[in-house]
Amino acid sequence: MFVVKYRKIFYTLSILLVLFSIFTISKWGINYGIDFKGGSIIEVEYNGARPSHDDITSIVKNSGVTSEIVVRPTGDKGYIIRTASLASSTVNVVTANLLSATSTVGTSTVSSTVSASTTGATIKRMDTVGPILGAELQSKSITSIILVILAIVLFITFAFRHVSKPVSSWKYGLAAIAALAHDVLVPTGIYAFLGRNGGYEVDALFVTAILVILGFSVHDTIVVFDRTRENLKIDDHHKEAFDKTVGKSISQTFARSINTSLTTILALIALFIFGADATRNFSLILIIGIVLGTYSSIFLGSPLLVTFWKAQKNK
Repeated sequence: MFVVKYRKIFYTLSILLVLFSIFTISKWGINYGIDFKGGSIIEVEYNGARPSHDDITSIVKNSGVTSEIVVRPTGDKGYIIRTASLASSTVNVVTANLLSATSTVGTSTVSSTVSASTTGATIKRMDTVGPILGAELQSKSITSIILVILAIVLFITFAFRHVSKPVSSWKYGLAAIAALAHDVLVPTGIYAFLGRNGGYEVDALFVTAILVILGFSVHDTIVVFDRTRENLKIDDHHKEAFDKTVGKSISQTFARSINTSLTTILALIALFIFGADATRNFSLILIIGIVLGTYSSIFLGSPLLVTFWKAQKNK
């Protein structure tokens, strides 16, 4: 199988992706969303011509907001406004002014309550998260990802405990760790890049997507590992070289893994194109992650078993 034969090429590609991710994360950091760093978020949509970016910024400032204001267009007629955590009274003033805004800032009015507007604007989302809650969610998200990876590795080690030759069962778990770490680090690095250049944010949905990606990745990994174990049982006298067995196992599961991932990705692409703005980032990270997860399962995890075998053989 060409995957095993040219595994060093695939290792190199994975290393380059990991180095890129480390560079983007260390240089630009992660653009945390309101879920993690706390703050207020308001999404407004206009039925007619929406005000300009500068107009919206001025409206928010004139409503009594003194903290940093981030205004990002969404769709064809909407804006997402992010600020530090605001009091409910301030939020009411901001939303009322946004509802009554037109293409000219001077026509907006200030109100202390959010009322129905006849200007054709709608407040689609309005959330406030305190910094303490955001920090707690960030800590719990990291813990959950680590615990999931640990549980997966322990399960693989237990499931393959009777496989001792020619590669020990714990090395199957080690190969899974490398693949799963790859599947967490690279999407995070890509999102750090997108956060710097496209305003994409890491939020609670991002963590959910990462956990889904880990599930897809380990599923494909176990499929190949299990086929390798079955082929080793058939060849109980180990007449066939281990690299040949792994290559044959990848060939037997290659089409299944690709087809399963492809059908999922097609559905996610449709969701990304035609879905709501709230699910667009979620579907994007899933597309990236499932592609990477399928790649790591076939081109990284299983070939690593061959590398471990050769290193053990050389000793």
